[in-house]
Amino acid sequence: MVTFTTTRDSLKMKNPLFLKIFLILLVVFLGSCSARKYMSMADNSYNIGEYYQSIEKYRKAYRSPKLGQEKAQMAFRIAESYYKLSDFAKAAVWYKNAIKRNYAGSVCMLHYADCLRSTQKYEEAITWYQTYLGINPDDQIARNGLEASLVVKEWLDKPNRFMVSAVKELNSKENDYCPVFVGGRDNEIILTSTRELVTGKRKSNITGTRFADLFTSKFEVQKQKWEPPKLLEENNMINTASDEGAATLSDRGDLMIFTRCLYDKSKDKGAQLYAANQSRGDWSEPTLIELVGDSLTAAHPSLSADGTMLYFVSDRPGGYGGKDIWVAADKGGKFDKPVNLGPEINTPGDEMFPFIRENGELYFSSNFHTGIGGLDIFKAVKDEKGKWKIENMKAPINSPGDDFGISFIKGEVEKGLFSSNRKGSRKDDIYSFYLPPKVFNASGEIINKETNQKIDGALIRIIGTDGTNLKMRADGGRFQLKLKPEIEYVFAAFKDGYLNDKVRTTTIGLDNSKDFKFLFKLSPTDEPIKVNNINYAFGSYEITEESKAALDTVVQLLILNPTITIELMAHTDFVGSEQFNSELSQKRAQSVVDYLISKGINSARLVAKGYGETWPKKVTKALAKQYDFLKRNDELTEEFILKLTPEQQEIAKMLNRRTEFRILTNDFHD
Repeated sequence: MVTFTTTRDSLKMKNPLFLKIFLILLVVFLGSCSARKYMSMADNSYNIGEYYQSIEKYRKAYRSPKLGQEKAQMAFRIAESYYKLSDFAKAAVWYKNAIKRNYAGSVCMLHYADCLRSTQKYEEAITWYQTYLGINPDDQIARNGLEASLVVKEWLDKPNRFMVSAVKELNSKENDYCPVFVGGRDNEIILTSTRELVTGKRKSNITGTRFADLFTSKFEVQKQKWEPPKLLEENNMINTASDEGAATLSDRGDLMIFTRCLYDKSKDKGAQLYAANQSRGDWSEPTLIELVGDSLTAAHPSLSADGTMLYFVSDRPGGYGGKDIWVAADKGGKFDKPVNLGPEINTPGDEMFPFIRENGELYFSSNFHTGIGGLDIFKAVKDEKGKWKIENMKAPINSPGDDFGISFIKGEVEKGLFSSNRKGSRKDDIYSFYLPPKVFNASGEIINKETNQKIDGALIRIIGTDGTNLKMRADGGRFQLKLKPEIEYVFAAFKDGYLNDKVRTTTIGLDNSKDFKFLFKLSPTDEPIKVNNINYAFGSYEITEESKAALDTVVQLLILNPTITIELMAHTDFVGSEQFNSELSQKRAQSVVDYLISKGINSARLVAKGYGETWPKKVTKALAKQYDFLKRNDELTEEFILKLTPEQQEIAKMLNRRTEFRILTNDFHD
């Protein structure tokens, strides 16, 4: 029989084994109670959106071996919490855990695929998107994710011309984001930060970070860097123990509208917009902008350059998904009823952090439009019909992380700042971006077509669709100049004693800088000019189809040189009678002339002459280089050819069977 007493001073047991079992059961019982307590607390935090708090509580509950059946649900909720906090690497680990534990909800697969995409595991992401779509074939979010997984690797491998770099002096160990330029100047900004200098020390139960404040920094020209950010003002008018940030300023910088999330222990008051005016360096006490009810959010403001339109983010009724971008017009100091920007901009996902440029371009971040990572930055421009055209800014502006809060320096320069938590960032960091101008360099050489030697002193004429009309001398047979973007050009090279040559090129639609290289081959007018690739059927004078392309170059040459008249000369080899070859070559020369006339060339500029076998080819320097059995100035007579090998004879006879032309006059006028 086992007996025991339970006094405060002692616990006396007559059976040591029972004591050991009792203690084990007691620990298990207490552990089970503790685990369920943590799980209940975690559920409460999760349900009210306190994701940072819920993670810690779920993880404590998850360690208990007694909650095996609940672990799939807990793993999913831990993953979802990390997902909401944009920590996609950790979220992926817990989604995988939930899937292994047979979590029932298919959204687990979708968000797991999203995390794989954001961590650049595209092949795995494609597999899981396809698996999810097998269950939910009409889900547009999954379709967008699948499309992105198929294209973003190319975007990352082939970034556009933007140059992006972290602004180290603006960043801290905490979150730094949403920089805006003050008064259109490029040397002063206001930014949002949760760094140690913030006014309030309270941390958000949602993110686990301090409540943010607004900071300011100026660019030090002599040091060529930004000064360390400091609190916007000292009198606590703007920055309070609540959460402030994401500001916009008027064109002159004297009006600021910013986001404030009031802290209240009893309820979530949401984000609202406040306005403050600046006079002589001091900010007035902010006043609430009446746009939405207390239970709805209004955040991330952006004021148009003329101050008449306020863009902001809200989850108010009438939207298209989670958070949408809205716009309200200023009506005499008060803003009119907000208008949703519509389904071209807003989606079933979240559209946030709008920035409206003075030229009317709208920039915003979205997690639904096809993108590289979590939030991508998009550019929206209205067409002639007033419809928004959306364009992903691609890499390097966008990354597999979250990219948001872009701000441009006033003017046409594509330069500014934005926020990102991409690889290499400590948390949310501020990055600079700059689009260098496209540079189009043109250079060229002018050579003698027969000798391949440079022609000194040739002239180049450049005509562009923007009105460009230049002449320049190609000293030493070379020239170079810069071309303008979005222009079509014609280059023409000419010199006395040579036929002109020209080329067309364009910079229209080119996304990147380019070097154009031209080679002009001018034919001397005192030597016969061979027309290559002119072929006839054996014993025939009919032009073959493949020969017409070569003759078309002669057409263009005659158009380019409108004052010349030419003699078309056809030659044969020595095979056959002299009379037959003479008649055949004359018919061949005439067939060429007839073709040129059919293409619009004035017959008065053309003379057909068949020379048969009477004018053997004289070997040029180029031919001697091409055929090692020939020497420069060798004349391919019948006597010369018969001394060659059979194979060499065929080559020599082929060289004699040619069509050439020579310049007769250079003063023709219609």
